[in-house]
Amino acid sequence: MKNIFISVGYAVLLFLFASSCKVSESKGPNQDYTDADSVVVVEPKEVNLPQHFPSEYRGARTRFIDLVHTKLEVSFDWEQQYLFGVATLELSPHFYPQDRLILDAKGFDIDYVHLLNAEGETPLEYTYNGKELNIELNRPYYIDENFLVSIKYTAKPNELKVKGSDAITSDKGLYFINPTGEDPNKPKEIWTQGETEASSCWFPTIDSPNQRSTQEMYITVDDEFKTLSNGKLVYSRENVNGTRTDYWNMDLPHAPYLFMMAVGDFAIVKDKWKNIAVDYYVEPDYEKYANSIFGNTPEMMGFFSKILNYNYPWQKYSQVVVRDYVSGAMENTTASVFMEALQVDNRYLLADNWDGIIAHELFHQWFGDLVTCESWSNLPLNESFANYGEYLWAEYKYGKDAADFEGLKEMESYFREAKSKQVDMIRYYYQDKEDMFDSHSYAKGGRILHMLRTIVGDDAFFTSLHEYLKENEYTAVEIHQLRLAFERVTGEDLHWFFDQWFLASGHPQLNLEHTYQERQLKLVVQQIQDFRTTPLYKLPVDIDVWVNGQKKRFSVIVDSIYNEFTFDLPDQPELVLFDGEQYLLAEINNTQTFEELSAQYRLSDKFLARYRAVEALSDTLSVPTAGATVFAALDDSFWAIRQLAIHSLDKYDGPGKAKVEQKLAQMGKDDPNPKVKADALAALEFYGADKYRNLYKGGLADSSYVVNGAALYGYLQTAAEDKDEVVHSFEGYADANVQLAVANYFVENKRYDKYDWFTDNLAKSKGVEKYYLINLFGQLLINAPEGLQKAGAALLEPIALEDSSYFIRLSAFQALLLLDNVEGVPEMRKRIKENETDERLIEYYENF
Repeated sequence: MKNIFISVGYAVLLFLFASSCKVSESKGPNQDYTDADSVVVVEPKEVNLPQHFPSEYRGARTRFIDLVHTKLEVSFDWEQQYLFGVATLELSPHFYPQDRLILDAKGFDIDYVHLLNAEGETPLEYTYNGKELNIELNRPYYIDENFLVSIKYTAKPNELKVKGSDAITSDKGLYFINPTGEDPNKPKEIWTQGETEASSCWFPTIDSPNQRSTQEMYITVDDEFKTLSNGKLVYSRENVNGTRTDYWNMDLPHAPYLFMMAVGDFAIVKDKWKNIAVDYYVEPDYEKYANSIFGNTPEMMGFFSKILNYNYPWQKYSQVVVRDYVSGAMENTTASVFMEALQVDNRYLLADNWDGIIAHELFHQWFGDLVTCESWSNLPLNESFANYGEYLWAEYKYGKDAADFEGLKEMESYFREAKSKQVDMIRYYYQDKEDMFDSHSYAKGGRILHMLRTIVGDDAFFTSLHEYLKENEYTAVEIHQLRLAFERVTGEDLHWFFDQWFLASGHPQLNLEHTYQERQLKLVVQQIQDFRTTPLYKLPVDIDVWVNGQKKRFSVIVDSIYNEFTFDLPDQPELVLFDGEQYLLAEINNTQTFEELSAQYRLSDKFLARYRAVEALSDTLSVPTAGATVFAALDDSFWAIRQLAIHSLDKYDGPGKAKVEQKLAQMGKDDPNPKVKADALAALEFYGADKYRNLYKGGLADSSYVVNGAALYGYLQTAAEDKDEVVHSFEGYADANVQLAVANYFVENKRYDKYDWFTDNLAKSKGVEKYYLINLFGQLLINAPEGLQKAGAALLEPIALEDSSYFIRLSAFQALLLLDNVEGVPEMRKRIKENETDERLIEYYENF
């Protein structure tokens, strides 16, 4: 599962850093430095920590009976949004004799339950409470004795009480999209989403991650539709009533939450890796872009197979894009599902790609599908690896800087969450299994794996992963099996690493102080985290020291509250870089001079060291050393550091302003990265948009939408007389960068005649784009004619009531607040408040 955390903010990237760098004035070689006895200890920050044992123990589900094989025969009633099914389950007692079978089956009508044997079908007695089907078997069954049960049922997903989380917004399992075809902007589709335990909303099963079965699926649909499921399509049979039945067979065992199907008018673009079929299912309008979006998949399969020394383990691999998906993506075995945001054209792909999410779901095919966490408490064994798969692919395909930039974003995500939530990675106590889908399981987990890789080395790391996969293939696992694999390979007891990182909460908080006297460098490292809730860490770390332009590395272990290290050096060091590999997941308080930070940017080849140096100097640009370093970063080899330098120099008005302006103009014209070029164009508005009218006009013709959007914003700030014509030429663009620039222009110029433009685009938009478009629509309506205000309010109310994304519902509610004097709007807001179930919005709405 790929959880897409959306940060609501347009054209602004919020960076929260793992290292907090403080700048002090330079000191000469003969000046006194603070000695170790006077080092200031920073008190640990307070965090709202949950109670350690908030609920009962959440272990693996006891296996009384094991799934062996699942056969499903399904058809659909689009109008009523029902699934008609017959499930035939082959089962076997796990160890003890069993005379009763309990299946998860949510919200079904049960027609019959039969035992199948050589004599035919025997009805079985059962009770059903709407959640569990409790079946009395005809006799006790013993270990290794298989039996078959057939259940005819009707699934009614829309009649279920739906819950959800930030990661997976709904848990009804089966989804009918535009079932009656009334919405001209959406295709008719059916798709499933099983994680965590929602597969039992569309077929009866033992819905637990420590169960596995082989599978066959007979899907009957109208002939106009394509189908997709796990495994291979064996045949399609035309039926006399104009329908078609597709038979899909999955001959390797996998967990029930990974079962899937999708039905729709898909274009299927065929690819392959070796002799394995690799197919991309997209809407017909995006058929010509499918290879551009997903085309790196075969190379990813080859790369992951090679580094793991374990070939892709399944019969085929398909990727399907669906509408109104309830998460970012899902790693169903052999058939991953993706949100509609992946359907983009080649111009979008000039500035960005979806390789991260594609690599994430593909790496799950090994970590999560082949080897599956035995309980949701062990979810990081799935998600940490999938997140690290993103890092590995970026490192291989785009270079170490690109991978470390992704790593930085992972750290930021975790540290943001850690301000209010610090819990064990492997959590046997939680309120709801959905709580496991957080930045701990994803982002922190990926960073932990990177630390483990750095500590044991690449050869041992990937050899250990191979051992873990081979030892546990097609089974369910817990965290200790990963540890034992690493211990067998390395020969080292790694309890210390797994205990402090996977089985405890929090992270290190470090105070650093270094001095140089009498040809000796002294480095003091203090651990200052709250030891009531967070361990005292053992941290193997390298200290990189540059003297006279030469680097020397010292390897140490930080393992006490107070650590003091001394190193003999011939001269005053230019730079002392703690954590030379820049791999620690830690908050680091380090007082550095301007000269040291400048040297850190110049001397270290590590992305994080360079990035953090530029960031730390950004607030002190008036100091010549700081300003010169940030200016130099405009020529950095990696685009994200150039982008950071532009943000740092935004509205710069100090010495060398003309030189900065000249450089930004050159970057706005020539930078090879569209995001950097766009940010340079945006920054130039500070210097007077009219000066750069021609530059903006050139950007309007750029191939990248990102550049188009920035250029359009800039051009519309000039005194050009053709602005209406220019905006009109972009009205048909669907890309958010352009569309929001157009919308903003319409609002600023009170273009009430563009009401239909807003409503048409609102019907098609999604995600953050829709959030801001609603906001701008509300602003347009503030002084609009009364008729438009009422019509707009009527359009906003169902969005505020029904949209699956809480932040879009919030945006619609906020837009209605702007129309509070319009007749009927107060009543709308009351209905919205009464209908809302998200605790965040309920609390917010209480203010109104």
